[in-house]
Amino acid sequence: MAEQPEGKTVVAPERAVASARAFVAAHGKPARAVVSNIGRAGVRVVLVGTDGAVGDVLVRDADTADALIAAVEDLDTASWDAETTAAAKIGSGHRRRMAASLLRR
Repeated sequence: MAEQPEGKTVVAPERAVASARAFVAAHGKPARAVVSNIGRAGVRVVLVGTDGAVGDVLVRDADTADALIAAVEDLDTASWDAETTAAAKIGSGHRRRMAASLLRR
């Protein structure tokens, strides 16, 4: 996690919080949040709803991701363990798009 100056509180962007809250409301409580660093672009927070839906929110850094998760009720930190992976329902169309992107390399 990025070091923050002493006494400085990290606050998640309102737009990111609103997006995550809408996802939780639409896809069931509690939802899971998996934080993944994606390099210079920042951090991706992958959201997995209880109905299996998957979404994501991009934020600046890991501290902002933690602030986002803390700001959204019924959003729990998770990892890509067997339980979270099994909870994510990815459709066949999405799987084909992911496979096609690998073939283009």
